[in-house]
Amino acid sequence: MRVILDAVFNHCGRQFAPFQDVVENGADSEYADWFHVQEFPVEFEPRPTFDAFGFEGHMPKLNTANPEVRDYLLDVATHWIEATDADGWRLDVADEVSHAFWREFRREVKAVKADAYVLGEVWHDAAPWLQGDQFDATMNYPFTYAVDGFLTEGTMDATEFSDRVGRFRFRYPEQVNQVLFNMLGSHDTPRLLHRCDGDETRLRLAVLLLLTAPGTPCLYYGDEVGMTGGEDPDCRRTMVWDESEQDRDLLAFFREVVALRNDRPALRRGRISFEREQCEGDVVVYVMSTGEPDESVAVAVNRGAQSVAVELPDELPADAEVVFETGESELRRSDDRTFELPASTGIVLE
Repeated sequence: MRVILDAVFNHCGRQFAPFQDVVENGADSEYADWFHVQEFPVEFEPRPTFDAFGFEGHMPKLNTANPEVRDYLLDVATHWIEATDADGWRLDVADEVSHAFWREFRREVKAVKADAYVLGEVWHDAAPWLQGDQFDATMNYPFTYAVDGFLTEGTMDATEFSDRVGRFRFRYPEQVNQVLFNMLGSHDTPRLLHRCDGDETRLRLAVLLLLTAPGTPCLYYGDEVGMTGGEDPDCRRTMVWDESEQDRDLLAFFREVVALRNDRPALRRGRISFEREQCEGDVVVYVMSTGEPDESVAVAVNRGAQSVAVELPDELPADAEVVFETGESELRRSDDRTFELPASTGIVLE
């Protein structure tokens, strides 16, 4: 097991001692330039007289252009890796801190532990942070949005889903795509099962998409045993440890799909190519391949209420077999290269 620490270097708490000194001493405080104070004395109502995260007065923004602030934060970053042998940092609100700071942050952290993992929270196009001089990866919320649109919200069809995933893949180098931090939810979003309106079938389809996509899949604790929860803080419920209250069948499914990925190089480091002619309406079909012989798998997902015919992609031979499915219906071949894919089912062929 490895442990990554979570920190925010964009802002601090209202009780942070340097900020309290500014509240007390105003412009005469030795820490006055540690923050972005627009007007002294510091006021909190009707709105803060200083820059704050989300305009919340209890979260004043730090001035990372100040050398003293940079030194303080970089000391925090290196100290906890040295003191605990932590394996990296997940960086909150990363897109609101300067690129210059993150470049220095990376240099300092990697000097202490070369393989420390630096992960940034960016909810949109993260290309500026993924040039090799700042983060090792970012949280891939665009992937989350695409899965939501196709499966949990139903706001996009298969064509738009494939276009959305492809659009972001073309924005990043392939080396970046292979390590993006893919997820279906986090402590900042309603639980996946909640977004699926409790429909476990749709949840399983989403998990299949996650575990068969390029990148690094991340599972939010408890999703694998059926935990649910709405908007923050409901999505942060404590883990359900009592096995009698866990969905053990769902846990078995998660284990199977994780094993599927671990056992197949194409799913761990392959490139994705969508079968454009088949990505229509309710059906998504794509191939994951390393380019090596016998290292290609096809994934087909039917979110609809009716079975559909799916053509076997050209990358797979006619004798390709189904090695994984989310449903329980028996799959039928129409001919050597055509499958009948049941409603609300996802399959993997090899």
